[in-house]
Amino acid sequence: MKPVAPLAAVTGATGFLGRHLVAALARAGFRVRLLVRQDPTHPLLAGIHPELVMGDLGSDAALGRLVRGADVVIHAAGLIKARNRDHFFAVNEGGSARLGRAIAAGAPGARLVIVSSQAAREPQLSDYAASKRAGEGAAIGAAGTADWVIVRPPAIYGPWDRETLALFKALKGPLVPVLGGPKTRIAMVHAVDAAEAVAALARPGGPPGETFALSDGVTGYGWGMILDSAAQAMGRSPPRVAIPHSLLRAVGRIGTLRAALTGRPQMLTVGKVREISHPDWSVPAADLPPPDVWQPRIPLAEGFAETVSWYRAHGWL
Repeated sequence: MKPVAPLAAVTGATGFLGRHLVAALARAGFRVRLLVRQDPTHPLLAGIHPELVMGDLGSDAALGRLVRGADVVIHAAGLIKARNRDHFFAVNEGGSARLGRAIAAGAPGARLVIVSSQAAREPQLSDYAASKRAGEGAAIGAAGTADWVIVRPPAIYGPWDRETLALFKALKGPLVPVLGGPKTRIAMVHAVDAAEAVAALARPGGPPGETFALSDGVTGYGWGMILDSAAQAMGRSPPRVAIPHSLLRAVGRIGTLRAALTGRPQMLTVGKVREISHPDWSVPAADLPPPDVWQPRIPLAEGFAETVSWYRAHGWL
C-alpha cells in the first residue's frame, strides 16, 4: 500500500511567499490544506489541488478545520501594514495565539512552523516588528508543543513580487534613490529558495525548538552591491542620490499621521523608516538552517536577472 503523504496546513498561502511555499510543499510530497478567504487560483499553483478551508485568523471554527489531522501547521499569515499598533497586534499576535489554541485542541502532535520576519529580531524598531516577535511567542505558547521552528526570512524577491519591483522601476528613471548609509548590510533571498527552506524545515523529524534566519549565502549586501546587481539585470545604471535620513523621517511621520486620520493602513510610517534605517540586517552563516536540511541555490545576480526577465515578459516593467 502506498504511504499517505504528510498533510501540511498553511496560513498565508495567498501571499507572495505563500504561493511559492505551496508549490514547494507540493514538490516535497506534501498534501496541502489552505486557509483562504477566496479562491486561490494562481499560475504558481497550476497542477496543485489543495484542500481549501474558507476563513481567516479571526475564525476559531475555520482554524479548527484547518489544523484537524495535520502533520505540520505552517503559519505564514500576518499583516505587513496596519492602521496602528493595536491593529498589528490584533492580527499578528492575537491571530497567532488563536491558531496555537486550535493546534492544541485539534492537532496536538503536529509540527509547528512559524514563518515570521527578520524584523522580529529587532522588536524595538517598529510596531510591526514587535507584533511579529509577539506572534512567535503567542503561537508557541498557545500550542503547547516542543516541536516548533521559527523561520525569519530577510528581504525576499522574485517573480510575482511587487515590493522589489519598485527598485527596478527606479532604475528606469533619471536618478536612483539610496535609502541606507554606506555601512548598511542587508541579507537577501530568492522566493524559491525561501519557500524550499520552509518546506524542508516542515518535514516531520526536523530540528525542534530552533529559530533560523535565511539568506542566499551572503551575510549581507551593501546598498551599492544591491544596486550594482539590479543595474546589471536591467542593463542600465543611472546616477544615484542618497536620501537624507531627515527626509525619510518626515515622510514616515506623514504616513503615520495619514493612517491615524484616515484609518487606512500605510506602508511607510515612522516605524518602517526605523526599519529601513537600521544598519544591520545581515545574517551570519551560524543562523541558517543546517546544510543537510537546506542550502540556498540562487545567487543575487542570477536571481535579479531572472526576476527582471519575468517582469518584462509579464508587462510589469
